[in-house]
Amino acid sequence: MPRNLCLTRQCLGLGTRIECSVRPLAGDNGMWTLLFAAGMTGEQPSTVKSEGPFHGPFVAETVLQTIVENLTQHGYELADEPQIWCLHVQAHLRLLNNGQERLAL
Repeated sequence: MPRNLCLTRQCLGLGTRIECSVRPLAGDNGMWTLLFAAGMTGEQPSTVKSEGPFHGPFVAETVLQTIVENLTQHGYELADEPQIWCLHVQAHLRLLNNGQERLAL
């Protein structure tokens, strides 16, 4: 499974989009997180969230695969589209990493 993917769904003429990304956390401690940006197609994301941390990328990818399977059961489809909310996801990752640094002090 790719570490970055996009899911879309059309419902009542409205398009929704979820972008997913598996990323390492700062600190070279082997911890990874799942990041999600979701919202209406063609707009800014209405939410950016994370799951984890997970011990290694394969654990995070396994959890992502389970989430994708669940979303496809609810009408979402994998889309071969570029991620357009990557700056929002990167900003959320930066917040997570800053929080970890404070906890380590």
